[in-house]
Amino acid sequence: MLILRYALATLFAVLAATGSLQAGTFAEFRPLGFSADGKVFAFEEFGIQDGSGFPFANRFFIDTANDSFLPGATIRVVIEDETAGLAAARSQAAEQSAALEDQYDFSGNPGIIAAFNPLSERDAAAHLLRYEPFSMVPQPLGPTTARLIEKPLAPSDLCAAVTPEAVGFRLDLSEHNGQSVSIQLHDDKSVPKSRGCPTAYRLGGAVTHYADGVWTHVILVLIRSFGFEGEDGRWIAVTRRFE
Repeated sequence: MLILRYALATLFAVLAATGSLQAGTFAEFRPLGFSADGKVFAFEEFGIQDGSGFPFANRFFIDTANDSFLPGATIRVVIEDETAGLAAARSQAAEQSAALEDQYDFSGNPGIIAAFNPLSERDAAAHLLRYEPFSMVPQPLGPTTARLIEKPLAPSDLCAAVTPEAVGFRLDLSEHNGQSVSIQLHDDKSVPKSRGCPTAYRLGGAVTHYADGVWTHVILVLIRSFGFEGEDGRWIAVTRRFE
């Protein structure tokens, strides 16, 4: 582990000194959909790894009732061939998740992209997202406002050699259906190793679903983190059901 820490620290120092620390990878996001009852949400992220140039595709399946991953359902594909394309990685991930997708009928329940705020959107706020749950004029429901607050936390063992301080986040709703509320959706106590070495976060959008009197809201969060050739970006989703 000490050798790995030293290697990472040396790598980042050399890249920074030579001006090469500039070309990370921000994964693309695509929603796969919901189960018919809204109790499961699935999404895909994909891209080309920085450093290796290998294509990757990840598929995540979330229990929206308790905001946790379905056990054993996460799909991660990396094709260790820089000449391979994204289509190959995405196809392999789709094959591995086919049984789950058939079980929950995600394609039949796509949900609604109520807001989308990628890093390439220059004028939108990074930590504030205000949206209505679906498109209609006149709009019968009031807006929902999500606020993200970054917080300093201790880095994981792997990241301690790269940065003395990692970044976590808290996510709150201050408005729901046009009414003032104070609802905490998420609050990091530590930074999961799966996030790498995070440097910042961005509210990336919202996806909604309605069934049997229940609205399901999915708040998308973009993780910005240290990569081998620059800053990387990966996606996570925070869920809440409103009956």
